[in-house]
Amino acid sequence: MRQLTRYFIVFLLLTPLCSSAFADHPIKHHVGIVWASPKGFNLTLDIHVPQTQATKPKPVLVIFHGGGFLLNSKSIMTDLATSIASRTDVITVNVNYRLLSDLDNTTTINEIIEDGMGSVLWVKDNIKQYGGDPTKVAVTGDSAGGHLASMVMLAGRNLDSDGFAKKPLGFKPTYLPQGMTAEQVASKDGLKLQAAILSYTGFSLVGMAENGFEKGGPIWGWAHAKARGFFGDAINLKDNPDYYLALSPDQYLVNAKKYKLPPQFVHVGENDQATRPEFSQKYTEQLKSLGQSVRLKIYPGKKHGFLDSGCNDYNQGCFDDMSKPAVDDMIAFLNEVFGL
Repeated sequence: MRQLTRYFIVFLLLTPLCSSAFADHPIKHHVGIVWASPKGFNLTLDIHVPQTQATKPKPVLVIFHGGGFLLNSKSIMTDLATSIASRTDVITVNVNYRLLSDLDNTTTINEIIEDGMGSVLWVKDNIKQYGGDPTKVAVTGDSAGGHLASMVMLAGRNLDSDGFAKKPLGFKPTYLPQGMTAEQVASKDGLKLQAAILSYTGFSLVGMAENGFEKGGPIWGWAHAKARGFFGDAINLKDNPDYYLALSPDQYLVNAKKYKLPPQFVHVGENDQATRPEFSQKYTEQLKSLGQSVRLKIYPGKKHGFLDSGCNDYNQGCFDDMSKPAVDDMIAFLNEVFGL
């Protein structure tokens, strides 16, 4: 379990946290806020507030990190969170959620989605005290975090107080507004978002299972966890396909005449072998055929994970250089959506 023993607030300029050359204005950082403690496991988030002259409440971007649902924490998205907050009037909220390997390798994939949903509800409930506008909330995530962000956006009306304990399968957010049930949140469309940015995302849990994720691979070793099913050992794709479909974003696509989804910006690297460009192409083509607002960009020469903080060997580069085209596009998209 992460050692989260205190909630502290620090007031810093961007430079000590990130070497980004993009800094235009300082940020006030609220770091390590415990937003929920499912099964006694503290989940934290960081809020980065632009210190600008704007007097209106600021739009908000909730960020989910990647790592195959097994690795990393919000720290791998710190550079992205601070870069966007320093260059826009958008508050960024960088979120920790449970990993499959947490709680002695017992977390299930639906609980991860419920953490994502709960964090957005917490933000909507609490962001006013940080100068944010709860009616202007967007989500983003990369890789597994993109899957999580897309599920929050697409399955946010499929809520149920029983969660996955009973059928039909629904989600019980880890955090609920005081006095409200999951069903009441769904009836009010309480998870409605204003935009989504999906970075090198996989859109099918079925596909991940078919490709052998549950049977093992290096990522399980890196997480120091024994390979197992997304839902534990009692549930498998052959006998329980409905569980896997319920966690696949591509199963929730809907015609805009029935329900209008928020505008989406989907992007991926040309040379990404983990979440290949054709995944994003298929997803955006489906959305366009349904009349939904979506745009796609494929970055030449880019591999997987180019939004990770700091420097890494797998991309042979550092955040400032690797991320610049995508971050520029993300900022332009957010400014357009929020009218900044």
